[in-house]
Amino acid sequence: MINFEHITKIYPNHSEENNTIALNEVSFEIKEKEFISIVGKSGAGKTTLLKLLLVEEAPTHGAIFFDGEDISKIRTSHLCQFRRRIGSIFQDYKLISSKNVYENIAYVMEIMGIEDEQIKYDVSHVLEIVGLAHRASNFPAELSGGEKQRLAIARALIHRPQIIIADEPTGNLDPYHTKDITNLLLRINELGTTIILATHHKEIVNSIKKRVITLEEGRLVRDEEQGRFIL
Repeated sequence: MINFEHITKIYPNHSEENNTIALNEVSFEIKEKEFISIVGKSGAGKTTLLKLLLVEEAPTHGAIFFDGEDISKIRTSHLCQFRRRIGSIFQDYKLISSKNVYENIAYVMEIMGIEDEQIKYDVSHVLEIVGLAHRASNFPAELSGGEKQRLAIARALIHRPQIIIADEPTGNLDPYHTKDITNLLLRINELGTTIILATHHKEIVNSIKKRVITLEEGRLVRDEEQGRFIL
């Protein structure tokens, strides 16, 4: 499904001798319907890896293939269409405070030009999946941290992406809501969506017993099925 082939990402500084090598010859494959945790200390290259997959940045060397297509060669005019294949979840939720739960999700479909009847059906369905049907009329300020993150997941799901990227989705949550969000991501994965989870949370990684990729100073140092959080 996704192939990272000898990916190197260098951020130039004033002096070439002090260039920052964020990723260094990273190669691995992500198969359809996998659940992968990407772990590493701050500065290991996790965020850079996700930005490259979203084509927010381009690799300095190497190529990333998505279903056989080199994504760095996608035309700018086609980027929005490509990114609809990927749902993104972030630590800070990125919700629209002036819209209620239903509207935060429906807004994504409205931008895509989906008909109102289809929006109503799909939003109701995804709210059931994330357990927020009873909160449809509430605004983000009225939600708990766990509910806000479930809303962010619902919004990422609404356009039926092939992949969901979750970048530190439990960073602001207490242990109870952390477990809740983790179980929700596992359920979404069981429904057929590929999950890429970037996290510092050792307990999450060890509890889900899925594949773990470990980055260290820009290099891939471990890639283990049913791996553990080892730094």
